[in-house]
Amino acid sequence: QVQLVESGGGLVQAGGSLRLSCAASGRTFSSYAMGWFRQAPGKEREFVAAISWSGGSTYYADSVKGRFTISRDNAKNTVYLQMNSLKPEDTAVYYCAARLGVVVTYPEVYNYWGQGTQVTVSS
Repeated sequence: QVQLVESGGGLVQAGGSLRLSCAASGRTFSSYAMGWFRQAPGKEREFVAAISWSGGSTYYADSVKGRFTISRDNAKNTVYLQMNSLKPEDTAVYYCAARLGVVVTYPEVYNYWGQGTQVTVSS
């Protein structure tokens, strides 16, 4: 069992930056692939970024590539999402998720989810 708690969301102007954190409970955090997803009002949850258990492989949605960076610190049981050059279309609730096994980009196979943190980008 893994419990995930996101933090770091907030209101920022376009062009600004935020860093989201996702703290995980449990002693086997380093065994889990981690993903960040987001959901805007009236839209489906979409993939943002993912990272393998070791941190050696990362994946990004085309819409955030070059602006967002996912990383993890297994000693701290935490995964991060550094978001730069934010745009109004990045406004959404951001969720982190965990799954045992290989890293994937679709949310259906992630087993554990956080409660989400709101990111609002004003123009």
